[in-house]
Amino acid sequence: MLILGLLLLACTAAFVGLAIADNISGGPHYDVSILGHHIASLNGLAIFCAGLALALIFGLGCMMAMTGGLLHRRKARRNRAIRRDAAATARERDTLAARVGDEDAAAGAPAGAGTAAAGTGEGSHRVDAPSRPRHHARHLFGH
Repeated sequence: MLILGLLLLACTAAFVGLAIADNISGGPHYDVSILGHHIASLNGLAIFCAGLALALIFGLGCMMAMTGGLLHRRKARRNRAIRRDAAATARERDTLAARVGDEDAAAGAPAGAGTAAAGTGEGSHRVDAPSRPRHHARHLFGH
């Protein structure tokens, strides 16, 4: 949307610039030509209405460019927060894994022995693994 808005702004500005530069002559009727091609013969009211239409198109381009920029910033802010939360969750997971590993070492159990008896015994802090694998929904890119 940002790119379309900027493209619309540039095209409108280029058209207006070429139309003004090529049509300096005066009179009751203006022959509008751009790059040597005759487009139309217009009177003062028609030129004013054409200017209004070009101004509306230029305003639409400005609105599209601003909206595209705002959407991009909002998405970037949301993605930054998601990445920050994921990093905090990973840090918490790592500290809990280190703490459980330290408790296993302090109890005298080998490093792999805690996984065989996960969830059994009095001092176990581990949660039983789910009995069936977790299935995730298919990821659709861009959604």
